[in-house]
Amino acid sequence: MVAGVQIHTKVAQKAQAEVLTDGVLAYLAALHRTFESTRQSLLVARDVAQRRFDSGVPLDFPSETAHIRAEPSWQCAPPAPGLEDRRVEITGPTDRKMVINALNSGAKTFMADFEDSSAPTFANLINGQVNLRDAIKRQIDFESGGKQYKLSENPAVLIIRPRGWHLDETRVTVDNTPISGSLFDFGLYFYHNVHELIKRGSGPYFYLPKMEHYLEARLWNDVFLFSQSYIGIPHNTIRATVLIETLPAAFQMEEILFELRNHSAGLNCGRWDYIFSAIKKRRADRSAMLPDRKDVTMTVPFMDAYVRLLIQTCHRRKVAAMGGMSAQIPIKDDPKANEVAMEKVRTDKLREVTAGHDGTWIAHPLINQIARKVFDENMLGPNQYHVRREDVKVAAVDLLSTNVPGKITEEGIRSNVSVALAYCGAWIGGNGCIPVNYLMEDAATAEIARVQLWQWAKYGARLDTGEQITAQYVDRIIAEQAPGVNKIAPSVKDNHLKIATKYLKDQIRQQWPSEFLTSDLMPYLTMADGVEDKWYRSVL
Repeated sequence: MVAGVQIHTKVAQKAQAEVLTDGVLAYLAALHRTFESTRQSLLVARDVAQRRFDSGVPLDFPSETAHIRAEPSWQCAPPAPGLEDRRVEITGPTDRKMVINALNSGAKTFMADFEDSSAPTFANLINGQVNLRDAIKRQIDFESGGKQYKLSENPAVLIIRPRGWHLDETRVTVDNTPISGSLFDFGLYFYHNVHELIKRGSGPYFYLPKMEHYLEARLWNDVFLFSQSYIGIPHNTIRATVLIETLPAAFQMEEILFELRNHSAGLNCGRWDYIFSAIKKRRADRSAMLPDRKDVTMTVPFMDAYVRLLIQTCHRRKVAAMGGMSAQIPIKDDPKANEVAMEKVRTDKLREVTAGHDGTWIAHPLINQIARKVFDENMLGPNQYHVRREDVKVAAVDLLSTNVPGKITEEGIRSNVSVALAYCGAWIGGNGCIPVNYLMEDAATAEIARVQLWQWAKYGARLDTGEQITAQYVDRIIAEQAPGVNKIAPSVKDNHLKIATKYLKDQIRQQWPSEFLTSDLMPYLTMADGVEDKWYRSVL
């Protein structure tokens, strides 16, 4: 073992022996000792910024970086091998079957996810690292239930999404402190696979989630520089695409690209988390009330402004402006309903490609053909960097517009309650993405459901019928919806549903919503792995 490093769980012993070698643990310890204090200071800065927003100071473009935004000459790195054409990207967790199916889907890239579509049990994390290593080495084929799963000759390019800066990996400590979940996920993948990736003509590519400030991007860039030197590969080999999925980050797109410019592969519209963040960051602003989730579409003013600004910013700096996720999945037993759902996908992808996006996200392999056809017909080259969108003029007031047509309905409340209960129950059980009513729900969509319920109860919003929403009203809906959760999410266990029910009832009564449900519920995963959770606020 490496001095100062402790592994506090015995789950997935075989995978641990393969992945948690002394060499990688020494590297993780070096990352932790070099960057942990900066990470913690940036998390404190998030809290300071939130208190400023709560006091009524509006979000705006930072004055101290106006010179970066105004300077036309700087550009980001050219596309790395395999990232020149990203017209369709499929996303999903890192279980072995998913990895093979996604890599074989026909999509250009596969974002293998340790974040919002993955519940971070230690077994999920460690086995996921083994699966990715085996996929890169083309040694991932296996048989299950009499069916062969084999990697194709030309699989999608692999991109990894580690967890966000806010999450700890409590089952691994360095000097008696949990290592960052971000550095744990990134470090294991980078250390074990970078040389093989380069040998095969690819490289270490990442999606970076949940950032709220350009200094958080600077921290990632410093991690990349350190890591490339540590391993002994040329600087600027790594590429990273940043998800713009928090409201503060939308005001700092140029700065985020600038900090990562020699490692940048662009920005992505993380639409669901962005809606969640828009509610959470403006929690003290009664006027920022949003209607039913289904009414908060990509065409409402504040979402449209964010999309246009992202495309303009990326193409000005010669990097990819990636579109977002369509949550629809195929409806196999109802052809008419399936055609309606697939038409929504077509419409969404057509909106993205005509706006100037260079690619889009899908959640299911069978959606690839639809998304691919739309982009093939409307994007003849590998990307649309030439679409400069110089017509776009987005001001702070546009990003903060509260003009969102729609109503708050009982159906919307019931939908939010069902999604929140089903997802939280599944997550506690180790499953990070579940289909609910033919939509693929992950942590981001569950977070919208949670904070909308909080917002409506906090400010006593009224339904379209005139009835006022209170915590007691939501309690009644929870009691009525909870028995049906097993029908829409059969894998959710009764004891996990009880935990989710208590959690949701507690959340709607808080002065402010918790930052992340994944942080709140992490103690259950930690304890299930046989670790006493000393670091997280328990929700038991």
